[in-house]
Amino acid sequence: MQYHHVNYEKLVRFCVESFKGYGFNEDQAKQITDVLLEADLTGIESHGVQRMIRYHKEITSGMVKIDAKPEVVFETPLSAVIEGNDSMGQTLGVQAMQMAIDKAKKSGFGIVTVRNSNHYGVAGYYSRMAADQGLIGMSMTNTEAIMVPTFGKQAMLGTNPIAFAMPADPVNFSFDAATTVVPRGKLEVYVKRGNGLPLGWALDENGQDSDDADRVLKNIIAKTGGGILPLGGSGEMTSGYKGYGFAMLCEIFTAIFSSGTTSNYIYKTPGRSNIAQCFIAMDHAMFGDKKAIEASLSKYLQEVRDSAKADGQDRIYIHGEKEYEARAGVLANGVYLNDKTYAEMQMIAEYTGSTAFLPEYLDFVRGVVDSPD
Repeated sequence: MQYHHVNYEKLVRFCVESFKGYGFNEDQAKQITDVLLEADLTGIESHGVQRMIRYHKEITSGMVKIDAKPEVVFETPLSAVIEGNDSMGQTLGVQAMQMAIDKAKKSGFGIVTVRNSNHYGVAGYYSRMAADQGLIGMSMTNTEAIMVPTFGKQAMLGTNPIAFAMPADPVNFSFDAATTVVPRGKLEVYVKRGNGLPLGWALDENGQDSDDADRVLKNIIAKTGGGILPLGGSGEMTSGYKGYGFAMLCEIFTAIFSSGTTSNYIYKTPGRSNIAQCFIAMDHAMFGDKKAIEASLSKYLQEVRDSAKADGQDRIYIHGEKEYEARAGVLANGVYLNDKTYAEMQMIAEYTGSTAFLPEYLDFVRGVVDSPD
């Protein structure tokens, strides 16, 4: 499969024009684009512009309500519950995270849960929102049932990512990970590439290890059995029950606290996603001198970097460093897009009226390269 290097600024233009073409206003289109392309900026192909085709289907089918009005249905000085009313996940996520941040700045802590949302992109975007404003941030979302619980063969939990970010020097600490071995987006990328899955990632409809990405993905969509394994893999020997447990924590913080929908019921109501999310902000000044706390974290992170390296390795990365360093390369060289994603973008451009693919913008593609690792 061939990949294109696509100019980042023109990719921004394509996304903004496309979302405006669907009916979002300028501010909403820019907000959605900012969250979406955060993934591509940090080298996470599975959650970036390759997800445009998913959003296209959900918007044009009416699953995402462009004119939705979220409502705060419960609130205290430290918490809130938002009824999303099928809003676009990114606009709703930014609203909820900023609400949590505002509460934390005023009272030291803020937690906002959301129900009846849609896919909101990378969880780490929202936790980093808090860190960029000098706070600790956390974000979680449940998803459609895709994880098979330990000793099971039916998907009952989502990929259920958990993200955490905290200010540090020279780079903020930022951890963002699915509680499955891999997220659904990784399967989508493997299907597009035509690659087989490593054994130990997923189960087929009979509960057996499968290396067939297309088969596993189709089973997930049709809900015919099987799915992705919890972080740690199958059974207890490699601690798969830990990933299963982390996913359950995510369900509690999202669906249960918001009185929303657990993963096994997501996409079960015709025309609705029913996804639930959670956003937490905390001012670490509650624990003493804020700068001293950040300095202590920074010192420890540097000690980890400087610790003894494994044979053949010359660097230990801190969570968030690879993503931070990827930005410079993406801004200089463009975003990797495979042929199938590029073709989907052309279709979306035609549908929405985006001019990014008109002949005068042929410099949009800067060259064809080999498939990245």
